Amino acid sequence: MTLADTAYDSLRRDIMRGHLPPGQPLRLEALRARYDMGFSPLREALNRLQSERLVVSASMKGFIVAPLSLPEMWEAIEARVLVETEALRLSILRGDDAWEAGVVAALHALGLAAARGEPETLEARHAEFHLSLIAACGSGWLLDFARKLSAATERYRAPVLAGDTAPRDVQGEHAALAEAALARKAEEAPALLAAHYRRTGERIAARMAA
Repeated sequence: MTLADTAYDSLRRDIMRGHLPPGQPLRLEALRARYDMGFSPLREALNRLQSERLVVSASMKGFIVAPLSLPEMWEAIEARVLVETEALRLSILRGDDAWEAGVVAALHALGLAAARGEPETLEARHAEFHLSLIAACGSGWLLDFARKLSAATERYRAPVLAGDTAPRDVQGEHAALAEAALARKAEEAPALLAAHYRRTGERIAARMAA
């Protein structure tokens, strides 16, 4: 990894986890002290994050962490639904034994992390599970869009739903989704995926309103 890659990963992780809250200025001098890096890799990282809409450039202020906005969140969720449901249909049509094994393994790994209560591992394995479902779509563009839209929605889910104790069987939803995909149910599985994402959006909206 280059220094710019390291800077990008560090900044992205802190934004996604809420350690750098929405609206916070991202001044280069402060970032250099925080991450012990030079200005050049930090600027490159900020430009990459701007392309993902995780940071924005504000007049006279430089870069700031992108604010949270319910309309923008729902726009990102619906775009994610559009992209990933199509990618899932294609994976169901094209997926081979290796794809099926990948889905099973990702679901199992996710379950282990959930049972052990490992937040950082859980977040990583949650992303890996959802990517495993669409991994066989055969389209690099769809996968790239899916990753960017995942980041756009996860930056709401991770910090806003932290500590949320309202009952929901998320692992059950994941298991049902994997089962439908592996059974090659090309209509049911995308419908379950869309409902899964929208249900999360509703929970986030309720928490933000409260």
